[in-house]
Amino acid sequence: MTGAMSRDELLAALPDLSEAALDDLIRAGVVQPVQSGSGPLFRPVDHARLQLAMDLQDAYALDEDGLALVLSLIDQVNGLRGDMQAMLGAVAAEAPETRARMRQVIRQTRITIRHG
Repeated sequence: MTGAMSRDELLAALPDLSEAALDDLIRAGVVQPVQSGSGPLFRPVDHARLQLAMDLQDAYALDEDGLALVLSLIDQVNGLRGDMQAMLGAVAAEAPETRARMRQVIRQTRITIRHG
């Protein structure tokens, strides 16, 4: 696995992360290391996710469950962004008449929230 780190390498790369905190974050589902014959391996995305978790924890004093919830919401937003990009690509591939009809439907159904 390219760029994967052992537990010791990960802890060395994140000196503010203790072994106990890493175990708590794994239990909370913040990261899910890949199991190998030599032990758990952490991907670059796990490293980035743990750094983000530590930043959130410092900024907002979140516990492990709170971090898991916030990161889950971030994952959902990123998934929705990907879905939206795919939809926009599909719409762009449609004929101009279809795109115009879709714009009209969107204008008619869109709800706009205004702050008073």
